[in-house]
Amino acid sequence: MKKASEYRKHAEECRVLAKQVPEGPQRDQLVEMARTWEALANDRDVLVRKHPEIAQPDKADDD
Repeated sequence: MKKASEYRKHAEECRVLAKQVPEGPQRDQLVEMARTWEALANDRDVLVRKHPEIAQPDKADDD
């Protein structure tokens, strides 16, 4: 399972791409993808707080 920081990195990549695309459906889709990645990151944070044993042992899960 990915770390929250990886999900947030994907979200940022989507936001950067969205800024490079003219307004329209493609930009809207990238913005929505960014929102989805952020939601996944937040969900992962909650899950790890409730169940710290699932955090990746070699790296902090919330960086």
